Amino acid sequence: MKKIFILLFLGVFSEISAQELQCKVVVNSSQLKATTSGDKQIFTEIEQAIAGFMNNQRWTNDAFSEREKIKCSLLINLINSSGQYRYSGNAQFQVIRPVYGTTYETVLFQFIDQNFSVSFAPEDRQMIFNEQNYSNGLTSTLAFYSLTALTLDYDSFSKLGGSAYLERLFNIVTLAGTAQGKGPWTADADVRARYWVMENLRNQQFNAFRDGFYEYHRLALDDFANNPANSRKIALEFLNTLKIIANLKANSVIINSFFDAKSQELINIFSEGSKQEKQEAFNIMSALDPDKTEAYRKLMK
Repeated sequence: MKKIFILLFLGVFSEISAQELQCKVVVNSSQLKATTSGDKQIFTEIEQAIAGFMNNQRWTNDAFSEREKIKCSLLINLINSSGQYRYSGNAQFQVIRPVYGTTYETVLFQFIDQNFSVSFAPEDRQMIFNEQNYSNGLTSTLAFYSLTALTLDYDSFSKLGGSAYLERLFNIVTLAGTAQGKGPWTADADVRARYWVMENLRNQQFNAFRDGFYEYHRLALDDFANNPANSRKIALEFLNTLKIIANLKANSVIINSFFDAKSQELINIFSEGSKQEKQEAFNIMSALDPDKTEAYRKLMK
């Protein structure tokens, strides 16, 4: 009996001490030319190493059960090779959040990283990482994804709840920018680069985004089944907030990423709204996310 109790206790302890992320990682090398069987083995090892980092790194002191882990996915497309063990391409990172009282899962964040690169020489394969010191580009990039996921997940459950992780994200970006001196880690990067994700979230002009992000998820989505009319009202208020922010800072990566993640969800939310709500939602969404205007036009039918 005592042995059974100990095993049960260890099982519970193991569950609640699990790491925070549950990340599915896929590395696609099909666009690389003339890959040998040896190369293909390297790509498998890269995928396993990245998955190990994303799923085993511990970021918080909070207890996460297996079912509470933050779901995310990382699809990496390797397109170019600049030498042995050196590859570059793009990556799509997506963070998922459950909606309270339903089986529905919402996409919190969708980010296309056009500057993904990996050096996987033998000395890089231990995935050494120290949050206070720059180690290499790959582990810094994965830390960036992880801390962005934590920032936005915690923000979605309490106002500015991810601030502690955002400051650690700032540190990762600063260290990488100092070490590399250019690229996606610095202010002269493209407006959709990693630096600007961090900058937008830390910028005081975006505090209203983070407040509204909480209200949209916790007060609108989590309560939509009980009170859809009030949820639509909150969602529309958030769209108006995004409009104000966009007027202050055009073409921001955080707002663009929000619509990349939420476009179909927003259409579903407002599809049963009043004619006035549909019109107002359409006007804002088509103005801030013009590439999806035809999709948003469904609201006007």
